[in-house]
Amino acid sequence: MSAPVFIAPEAADAVVGGVITVTGGEARHAVTVQRRGVGEAVDLVNGAGRRARSRITAVGDGYFEAVVEGVSQDADAPVTLVQALAKGGRDEQAVEAAVELGVTRVVPWAASRSIAQWRGPKVAKGVSQWESLCLAAAKQSRRAHVPTVGELVSTRELIVAVHGAATSGVKVLVLHEEASRALTALEWKAKDQPVWLIVGPEGGISGEEIEALVAAGALAVRLGPHVLRTSSAGPAALAALAALRGTW
Repeated sequence: MSAPVFIAPEAADAVVGGVITVTGGEARHAVTVQRRGVGEAVDLVNGAGRRARSRITAVGDGYFEAVVEGVSQDADAPVTLVQALAKGGRDEQAVEAAVELGVTRVVPWAASRSIAQWRGPKVAKGVSQWESLCLAAAKQSRRAHVPTVGELVSTRELIVAVHGAATSGVKVLVLHEEASRALTALEWKAKDQPVWLIVGPEGGISGEEIEALVAAGALAVRLGPHVLRTSSAGPAALAALAALRGTW
């Protein structure tokens, strides 16, 4: 069984034989909640892909120490999920599952048909909640890379961002049930080519938005014969991408 993951910024400079001291909330969770003890294996990560495979050598009130037995850098293929805000927490379900499936960045999108809205103080609160989701899901799935969460974007802002990304070589995909091109029919220059996945809300992406996104450089693709909810469309596409690109 793989070792549990704890966030430790010091993992960025870890060397074999070195000792890392973990304090604060991560240490309390390890020692008090999970009751980790001396001799147990743990992975200390910096959240940016650096992993220090370690073994606990000492525990105390609010801290633990671990000796580093190996270091590595996780090579997660860059994938951005642009997830439309959705009611009933379905957008959060999508984000959580997407992190488990390897997404490296998440961007919240206020689509024209999004019923859920972030306004005023809700914007910062919403981004913070998604950041917490990403952190918890990354640790649960034992990733060394904690996905970042971008600022909330409007459709107009997203179109500008898509144009810039597509121009720079990013493959931007917008999921749409009426698209003629299947996701599985796409060709890849390299398995680590940056990809954006754009997923609409429960009411779907409007025709005007699809047209504007495609005009900006996105490719409209379908996943299969069935219509998926916004909570499952992104994760399903991520799983298909991982298999297609050979990152699994």
